[in-house]
Amino acid sequence: MKRLHVHVSVKDLPASIRFYKTLFSAEPVVTQPDYAKWMLEDPKVNFAISIDRQPVGVNHLGFQVETDEELRGMRAQLEAADARMVEESDQPCCYAKSDKYWVTDPTGIAWETFHTLGSIPVYGDDTPVFNHGESSVPIEKSTAQCCMPAQRAAPPAASCCTK
Repeated sequence: MKRLHVHVSVKDLPASIRFYKTLFSAEPVVTQPDYAKWMLEDPKVNFAISIDRQPVGVNHLGFQVETDEELRGMRAQLEAADARMVEESDQPCCYAKSDKYWVTDPTGIAWETFHTLGSIPVYGDDTPVFNHGESSVPIEKSTAQCCMPAQRAAPPAASCCTK
C-alpha cells in the first residue's frame, strides 16, 4: 500500500513542529535538530519538515511504498511520466536509507517514490534531482566518501553512512 509523502522546507523548526503537532493532533515519530516526521494514518501521509537544506516551501512530494516489489512495480509508470527518471539504491537521506526513484513534474516539482530500508544516525544527502526544477538534465550525484558531518554550521556537501 502506498502512503503519500510530503516534505516541506521550513525556516523555524520548533515553531513548525508546534504548528504541525497541533494541526495533526499528533506528535512527530522522528525529531532531530534539523528534521521532524509524522506518519499519519488518517489521511495516510508521511509528512516531513526540515531546515537549512532547500528554499522554504514544498521540498518534494512522493509515495512511500512498503516493499521492494511494490517499488519496482511502479518503475514503468514513473518512467512513462518522466523519461529522465533518476534511480537511487541504498540512498541515505532524512535519517533513513532507501531505494528510490525520482521524477519531476512539468512545473519542476520533484516526486520521490521510495522504499525505506532502515534508519541511520545522520540526515544524509538531499537529492537535487533536476536542481528542483531549475535544470533540464539530471544533476550528477556526489562521489564523496562516506562521512559524518563534523558540524551543522552549514549543510554538508555530501554525507552518508554504512548500514
